[in-house]
Amino acid sequence: MQLHISPSMTSITISSNNGFTDLMKIKVAARHISYRTLFHTILIVSFLLPFVFILTALVTLEGANKCSSFDCFGRRFGPRFLGRVDDSGKLVRDFYKIFNQVITEEIPDGLKLPDSFSQLVAELKNNQYDAKTFAFSLRAMMEKLEREIRESKVSDLMNRHFAASSIPKGIHCFSLRLTDEYSSNAYARRQLPSPELLPVLSNNSYHHFVLSTDNILAASVVVTSVVRSSLEPEKVVFHVITDKKTYAGMHSWFALNPVASIIVEVKGIHQFDWLTRENVPVLEAIESHHDFRNYYHGNHIAGANLSNTTPRSFASKLQARSPKYISLLNHLRIYLPELFPDLDKVVFLDDDVVIQRDLSPLWEIDLQGKVNGAIETCKGEDEWVMSKYFKNYFNFSHPLIAKHLDPDECAWAYGMNIFDLRAWRKTNIRETYHFWLKENLKSNLTMWKLGTLPPALIAFKGRVHPIDPSWHMLGLGYQSKTNIENVKRAAVIHYNGQSKPWLEIGFDHLRPFWTKYVNYSNDFVRKCHILES
Repeated sequence: MQLHISPSMTSITISSNNGFTDLMKIKVAARHISYRTLFHTILIVSFLLPFVFILTALVTLEGANKCSSFDCFGRRFGPRFLGRVDDSGKLVRDFYKIFNQVITEEIPDGLKLPDSFSQLVAELKNNQYDAKTFAFSLRAMMEKLEREIRESKVSDLMNRHFAASSIPKGIHCFSLRLTDEYSSNAYARRQLPSPELLPVLSNNSYHHFVLSTDNILAASVVVTSVVRSSLEPEKVVFHVITDKKTYAGMHSWFALNPVASIIVEVKGIHQFDWLTRENVPVLEAIESHHDFRNYYHGNHIAGANLSNTTPRSFASKLQARSPKYISLLNHLRIYLPELFPDLDKVVFLDDDVVIQRDLSPLWEIDLQGKVNGAIETCKGEDEWVMSKYFKNYFNFSHPLIAKHLDPDECAWAYGMNIFDLRAWRKTNIRETYHFWLKENLKSNLTMWKLGTLPPALIAFKGRVHPIDPSWHMLGLGYQSKTNIENVKRAAVIHYNGQSKPWLEIGFDHLRPFWTKYVNYSNDFVRKCHILES
């Protein structure tokens, strides 16, 4: 590009090297021109030169657009300088129109997807795709990425589900060694508690805890945590109930490792003559019914619409399919009045809890004629954990559920409950529980899916007294962002969820609240390498 001023200073000519000559010519009258005027003229021309350069470059590069030079110039670079309106908004609207069109259309068959966005840009440059093809490619890439992420998350959730349902090698070793000890060591078979203490088992002046589990290590942690937190451990009685296969090992542990000051009783389900599957046909149906077994032990992905399922909802469904929910041990709490006919009050604890504060005040709580003292789970700081209503557990499209229940009724938690057995014996709670289990069986499990809590929510309906949430903190088994300070303040912390502290998938920052009650110096614990780092 060149600037030429005639010798007579009557004209100024701007020419370019690309064939566009005399693009701009300024005629000057043949009269006296002051140096000031000349200076301003040159200054203005100099200011225009960069724009003219850009203009000519654009005309050369975009000749195919068939727009006039000044039209292109004004459209792209002259919003304010030439009084034109900024077209950036129009450009966005044009893109939106294209994207809105391709989102409703089928992706063309045979559309080759690049492996990365940079490759997409390179192919766009080399092949000169039009905007619609670019939009289709971008959409297809994003959908592919979403599928891969969803598949990865589902795979991870499935692996966690199987890990949560399995027995770690160390804990399996622990149980086998203790069972073997029961058969070879007479001291491991000694009576629990000793004969002179048997009357205490039905003495209501003591604080009676009930624990139902087949996990020996977890049971030892629960009992030890109660003892260490209790202000009067000599008033504590523990009733540990387990299944037939675990009974010998459980008995061995507490016989060989007596806990100072407290009284521990170990019972097997097989020792309760009345608690048989023949006498409890509903529970027999739960364990033998084909649909039940297939639901809890079958293919967890078959029939699931993963494209419309969020990872959170899929995780919830997997948790609902834990095999423990068809175990009689998990249903045992509904038979507490029959299991302990001489007791007035008991605290029932799950095996995945840790007690951090003296629980004796629980026996002083006035349940106001109710049966079950529990925390409500629809209120609290943690919206992830404390946001459970009946609608979270039941299928309200089922006519029976819709007829009898309110979707917005607040749910409550199992895991740490104070039960008034005297008030309970005056109700039909067990019969109601059985009735709804049967109805769910008839409905092919369409009324609810999550284990033992839903039928209990119905059976105890109107008979639950809310207790202070500080007594029971939930979610340590599925909420990784649990507030540590709140954990320290809670009386009972509950590792409900898949990430149990005795599993490798447990949360590292929450596990120490549990492991501090494990006796790592014990020979059985050491030889089985329990939670060895």
